[in-house]
Amino acid sequence: MKYKLSVTKNFASAHCLREYKGRCENLHGHNWKIRAAFSGSKLDNTGMLIDFTDIKKHLDKIIAYLDHKFLNEIDPFNKINPTAENIAAFIYEQLKQIETETAKVCEVEVWESESSSALVSI
Repeated sequence: MKYKLSVTKNFASAHCLREYKGRCENLHGHNWKIRAAFSGSKLDNTGMLIDFTDIKKHLDKIIAYLDHKFLNEIDPFNKINPTAENIAAFIYEQLKQIETETAKVCEVEVWESESSSALVSI
């Protein structure tokens, strides 16, 4: 049996896409929505894959770093474009820090609007 659980959070920030030929090359902001998912096939002795509280705490730290910032000015987005895809990959890599032997981050989805999202998965 395989388990997957997820946590959803929000933050707001501004960015502009370098070398993009269109409106998104200009400074603009989004109310981002993040969904982070962990998966595994073995539960711990409390019957949990991983504690939701642990995911929320770590995701809150990541979001605090991104929230109400001009993303182009903070690492790594001062070097790479702050696209939804790159933001998802950044959050995915940060969440790997709380993986356990049995619970691995498997997806991070980042919405920049109600109808547009990017998904990074294993």
